[in-house]
Amino acid sequence: MNIRWFVSILLTIVLLGTGTFGYFYIKKNLPAQLTASSNLYLESQVEEAKAVPQALKEIIFESQKLVVKIELPDGSFGSGFLYNQKGDVVTNAHVVANAKDVKVTTADSKELQGQVIGISNDTDIAVVRVPELEETEPFKLAKTRKAELGDDVIALGSPLGLQNTVTTGIISGTGRAFEIDAFKYEDLFQISAPIAPGNSGGPLIDAKTGEVVGINSATMDQGIIGFSIPLVNVLSLIENWSESPMETLPRIGANNTGSGGEEASTNADIAEYLVNYFYESINYRDYVTAYSLLGSSWQSKTAYEDFRSGYLDFLTIEVDDLLSREAGQNVEVITVITAQERSENGVSYEQFKVTFELGLENDQMKILSEKREPME
Repeated sequence: MNIRWFVSILLTIVLLGTGTFGYFYIKKNLPAQLTASSNLYLESQVEEAKAVPQALKEIIFESQKLVVKIELPDGSFGSGFLYNQKGDVVTNAHVVANAKDVKVTTADSKELQGQVIGISNDTDIAVVRVPELEETEPFKLAKTRKAELGDDVIALGSPLGLQNTVTTGIISGTGRAFEIDAFKYEDLFQISAPIAPGNSGGPLIDAKTGEVVGINSATMDQGIIGFSIPLVNVLSLIENWSESPMETLPRIGANNTGSGGEEASTNADIAEYLVNYFYESINYRDYVTAYSLLGSSWQSKTAYEDFRSGYLDFLTIEVDDLLSREAGQNVEVITVITAQERSENGVSYEQFKVTFELGLENDQMKILSEKREPME
């Protein structure tokens, strides 16, 4: 009996010891293993977080192609965006008030003729038809969904206004209302993305989907707060004008002169913009757009495939410095760039001084030549 009792006690001690050791081992090591597993999830979240800004940049880059500058005969301008495949551009009524024919400039500096086919004398909305934009793929529109408080948004404006044409923020208020001159603004979005000069008439875009949710229309408090007309509120007006253009345009109040409120850009402004747009297109691997900015002489000497292959090894190009000067009837733009290049030895960085000559071809600014020199 004593031996059996001793063996039983011994086995109990062994089992308790094993269990206790297992408990403390699991307690010590399992959390570390779980943490390692969680890190994979966190790393995934970090990667997704890193990817968001890049996706936002791509939305902005692609959207800018569909935003236009609308210029009146007096040189004043505003913005607009391509609404459908008929070549119809939506803008603010105060941008084109009391005008019939307007000049429309696209992101790649093409100057086209447009005609106002619809305008309201109390709601700040108008439509301009641009025949040469027919069959161009337009913006995606949020036709049945209204943006909500807290949604991330992007306010885009005139591509050649050159003054903070892209601003980001959130919808910070809804249902705002006020009057400016002849126009009644009701049920507006209040946005923390300021509407910069020249951005009136441009689209307010959902930062996640790229859909147009509003039309940028007004600003206050020195541009800190912007206001946008919800697209769904004026969609019926826009669609009606698109289907049945107005034969006679109403006269807008005495205080509206048809001025968008901004002065026209100079050739030097446009040249600097085009060079920046050229590099932006290269960085996004949009070689077709970059090639389209070249003059006919350059294109005749350089096939698209050769042009593209000349930039394939450039991973990124940063413009460190840029200045312009008149060169007779043309404009010379001198840049200093830092290029990140792919090579047999890996990735390298090199600085270049690049001199562009830009001039008008058929009334459109083009990049005529480029001279690239390595910096010492």
